[in-house]
Amino acid sequence: MTPSAISVLAGRRRIATSPPPHAYFVGSAVFHYLGPAFAVLLFARVDPLGVAWFRIVSAAVVFALWRRPWRGIASTDRTTRSTIALLGLVFATMNVCFYVAIDSLPLGTVAAVEFLPVIALAAVRARTKRNAIALGLAVTGVYLLTDVRLENDTVGFAFAFANAALFAAYIVLAHRLARTNGIAPLDGLATAMLLAAAVVTLLAGRNAVPALVDPVAVGVGVGVGIASSVIPYVFDQLAMARLSRSTYSLMVALLPATAIVVGVVVLAQIPTPVEGLAVAFVVAAVAVHRESTA
Repeated sequence: MTPSAISVLAGRRRIATSPPPHAYFVGSAVFHYLGPAFAVLLFARVDPLGVAWFRIVSAAVVFALWRRPWRGIASTDRTTRSTIALLGLVFATMNVCFYVAIDSLPLGTVAAVEFLPVIALAAVRARTKRNAIALGLAVTGVYLLTDVRLENDTVGFAFAFANAALFAAYIVLAHRLARTNGIAPLDGLATAMLLAAAVVTLLAGRNAVPALVDPVAVGVGVGVGIASSVIPYVFDQLAMARLSRSTYSLMVALLPATAIVVGVVVLAQIPTPVEGLAVAFVVAAVAVHRESTA
């Protein structure tokens, strides 16, 4: 047995004895919104494309030092390498689109658009009446919570919808990577992030240059990368290894509810009655949903 195969098998044994996948998802969901909280501090010093660069590049450095993924990539098959390459491209372009979108649209509006194709992914395999009900509850909750409003900003919405499509692509590719036997999933994730760093440098590197001499901007940028692109993506891989794609896609509907919790704890933003009702719909959806056996 090759060293790479031993590493993959050892990783899967650790996953089998680790906490339940839903716990990893909750961790990912929390950091999904703590990261943007750091980014709010950075917007005053760096433009949106520069923030995207800091997020991806700092995460890539952390993954490179931690995983050293280049040691096992050569032994992977062509399909796995293609998945990793596509995931790297998605990471880079998704983050660029996300930060450009929230620069001109409210974060809630961008989030609402982002969840539309994700809910569609859950619908693809909602083959039972129970799961169809869960999907309906999730859609209702997300709609009430995010209060989608069309605004007169064509460019902003173009980037928001591009980000949404790329986020759905991320779920498909990351789930495929989590189930591969060719490389330890976290090593594949690290390799994808290194590729993303190269792509985002071409797209946005020059926008970050002025901030490189600002110690506060660099420090906050590293925090954004760790909170937004290291911790949640690692937790995602650990969750996806044991959850079906449709189940994970439905659970993503919990992210707006998580945003309310983070808002209450960190920003003292008390939810309105409508937001409370929306959270109840989303939690009910996750409770009703059951893993497909087909």
